[in-house]
Amino acid sequence: MCGRFAMNKETDQLVAEFVAQGGRPQDWRPAYSIAPTVNAPIVREWQDEGTIEREITLARWDWPKPPSRPKGAPIINARIEKLPTGFWVGAFSNARCIVPMIGYYEWTGERGNKQPHFIHAEDDALLAAAGLTWTTEIDGERRRVFVVVTREARDASGEVHDRMPAFLSRDLWDDWLNPASLTVDGDSAASKSNRLELLDELDASSSAIAATMRTHEVDRRVDNSRTVDSRDPGLIVPVDGAVGDRR
Repeated sequence: MCGRFAMNKETDQLVAEFVAQGGRPQDWRPAYSIAPTVNAPIVREWQDEGTIEREITLARWDWPKPPSRPKGAPIINARIEKLPTGFWVGAFSNARCIVPMIGYYEWTGERGNKQPHFIHAEDDALLAAAGLTWTTEIDGERRRVFVVVTREARDASGEVHDRMPAFLSRDLWDDWLNPASLTVDGDSAASKSNRLELLDELDASSSAIAATMRTHEVDRRVDNSRTVDSRDPGLIVPVDGAVGDRR
């Protein structure tokens, strides 16, 4: 998955969709070009004195690199294959989130002549991408950050890129957001079983949703995240002469 997606719902629409508490409409304006290090709405849960709370909140699309990694582009995606062990295991076990989007962009072609594509559900439904979230220090300030979980691409998305977001079906939202840790203290076998069970559910869910994805070419003005008007809904409209949506 390349580093751009679109999310055109207002905060109050997201609150209603995800049955979440909190989230102020003035915190977010719909955007059709969300790039790395930009704030975007996520859905998360946490426990407050035994009560599970769910909220819409803004988070930065970026994950600070560990000191052992070379500096460079921000970390924005987490591969589904790497969630149960190593670098991502803590966030996967304890701090999962949903990243709402209506679709995302990929590019094909040679450098300097790349064609952008917009990939979305066939019914243009709101998509719930699996994500991980954390609170960390950025430039001396405590910030909430997130990454999007990706998987091997299928169907339309596979025509333009080999990776795609792992999307959640509605019946998996509660399990994915559940703030109860997948880690069982002192029982590595149970911890591993919990992680693999949730990954199997995510794999099945995202495979089913991948079959509904469609793609079309869009205008190249979306190419430059610094100059494009991210509020322009025309960014996701098929370009003149494009042959409709493709599965």
